[in-house]
Amino acid sequence: MSRLIAQRAAATASMLAVHDDAAVIAHALAFESALATAQAVEGVIPAGAAQAIAAACAALEIDPAALAEEAALAGTLAIPLVARLRAALPPEVAPLAHKGATSQDVADTVMMRQAVAAHALLQADTARIDAALAALAQAEAERPAIGRTLLQDALPIGFGLRIAHWRAGIVEAAARLSAEIAAHACVQLGGAAGTRAGMDGKGEAVARRMAADLGLRPSPPWHGRRGGVAAIAASLGILIGAAGKMARDVALLAQNGVGEAREPAIPGRGGSSAMAHKRNPTGCQVALAAATRAPGLVAGVLGGLPQEEERGLGGWQAEAPALAELFCLASGSLDALAVVAEGLEIDAGAIARNLDAAGPGRDIGESAGITAALLNIERKG
Repeated sequence: MSRLIAQRAAATASMLAVHDDAAVIAHALAFESALATAQAVEGVIPAGAAQAIAAACAALEIDPAALAEEAALAGTLAIPLVARLRAALPPEVAPLAHKGATSQDVADTVMMRQAVAAHALLQADTARIDAALAALAQAEAERPAIGRTLLQDALPIGFGLRIAHWRAGIVEAAARLSAEIAAHACVQLGGAAGTRAGMDGKGEAVARRMAADLGLRPSPPWHGRRGGVAAIAASLGILIGAAGKMARDVALLAQNGVGEAREPAIPGRGGSSAMAHKRNPTGCQVALAAATRAPGLVAGVLGGLPQEEERGLGGWQAEAPALAELFCLASGSLDALAVVAEGLEIDAGAIARNLDAAGPGRDIGESAGITAALLNIERKG
């Protein structure tokens, strides 16, 4: 059953592709190929066997629908996938495929390869937001505007200060996610009980070669130690929330009675099926919906941290779908806000009218200096 109508509204097409069935199968086969190749170099299996396994992984065509049914029955993707791989190999080679590995090794490595690819997509949109908001904040740093606290008119601020805070929140959250990906996007290779049994004492060397081949960090087995996955999930939740902060403010500023800023006018976007006069903040809507959904997904990953003994039941199996959804929500949010940031319409007349109506004067305090500090700009004079 396709869910593209629901999914595409919340995520970019490129992020959905990172997590689609074809990508999962490709990453799983890449794991098996890298495992055999590394084991051959370390003398665990013959070189000819590794070549045959790698060739079979490259040539194997798998129907995702059929594999999904088999995986649902087996309880894991690796069982039917490895069975198909072994069926494609000569009888003397087949037992050497997946040697010393376990289903969770495949699942965790696939999840981390997807996380690396997904993170690269988010970085591109974060960079767009960073550049656009930095320019706006600098341009608007000394424009007096009414500040609002507890949703009521307060004292004046520089309009650029509000924008600089949007940017700082998103950039800081993106840096946190980058750090967690760098620290925890690791290959998983531990075997049935996390001891790397059956690899002739070469498991660590095999894992290192696999990590280099698959673009991940080497690591001791982490089957029951899920803090890295939780850290990535939490960082995604914080990033989505930081984007939601910007979206909330833009939506409030765009209200008819305020009118200080609004999303760019794009044909076909932001209209109403019932009220032709409306101009809805649709980009903000995407980001706020993501911020509403993300905390529950993060909580689910955190709930799986108390794994049972060497390899848990139910906890780690819940992580990959949640992490994929968090990446998808982040993609939709950041993509939408990049468009908003790059085309944000600021109404100087409305800002001045609202400030005059509130009547607190025009002293914006140290707004310009704080804005410069948030932007890491050295002020002169």
